[in-house]
Amino acid sequence: MTENSGKTTHFGFSEIQESEKAGKVQGVFNSVANKYDVMNDAMSMGIHRIWKDAMMDWLAPRPGQKLLDVAGGTGDISFRFLKRAGRGHATVLDLTEPMLTEGRKRAEAASMADSLDWVVGDAMALPFEDNTFDVYTISFGIRNVTVPQQALNEAYRVLRPGGRLMVLEFNQIPNEMMQKVYDLYSFNIIPRMGQLIAGDKDSYQYLVESIRQFPDQETFLGMVKAAGFENAKYRNLSMGIACLHSGWKI
Repeated sequence: MTENSGKTTHFGFSEIQESEKAGKVQGVFNSVANKYDVMNDAMSMGIHRIWKDAMMDWLAPRPGQKLLDVAGGTGDISFRFLKRAGRGHATVLDLTEPMLTEGRKRAEAASMADSLDWVVGDAMALPFEDNTFDVYTISFGIRNVTVPQQALNEAYRVLRPGGRLMVLEFNQIPNEMMQKVYDLYSFNIIPRMGQLIAGDKDSYQYLVESIRQFPDQETFLGMVKAAGFENAKYRNLSMGIACLHSGWKI
C-alpha cells in the first residue's frame, strides 16, 4: 500500500486518491502546454500580465539574487525577475516537461540562457538542498499541488534565512454578488475558450473548478504562517480575482 492510500483530495470538483492527483495534473498541462500562454491571455483578457508585474513590484528583485520559480512552466515569472534584477539566476521547476519545453522555445530563454536552469520536479519534494535560494515564487500553480501545505513547507526549507516567498494565485472575491458574476463567466466561457483555442474543454473545466476549491485569502495566509514564514501578508488584485501572498524566512 502506498503512503497516500486511503487519503483523498480534490481534482476540480471530483474526489480522488491523493496518489492520483499529480498524474492527472500532468495530463492537464501536457494537453494545454503549447497553447498555455495564449489561453492565459484569453482567460484573463491580458490582465494576468498586470498581476505578474504587480508581483514583481512587491518582490523588488535585486541584482545577484537566486530565484526558484516553482510550477514555472513557460518561464513568465523567471523572465520578469531576471529583467528586473539586472543580473541573477532563475531555476524554473515544473512537474510537466512539455511546459518547460515551451518555455525554452521563447525568445527570452535564448537571451537569458546563462542565467536560467529548467528542472522537472515536484513542489512537494524539491530536489534542492536546504538554504539554497533567495526568492521562491509560485504563480497560478499552488492550487494544482496535491498538498499545498507540503509545498509551502518545502519553500521554507530551500530558502535561505532572509529569503522571500511570494505566491500569486486565483482567489475569492469578497463581494458575494461579484463572485457570482465571475463564476458565471468562469464556468460558461472559459471551458468554451479552451475548446476553441486549445481544442481541450475538459482541461479548462478542471482549471476553473480548481480555483473554486482553493482556500480563501485568510485561510491560505494561515498556511503560509504555519510553514514558518514571518511578516506574512497578502494583497488582493482585481477585487480578489487574484491574490499575492508574501512571507519571509527569518
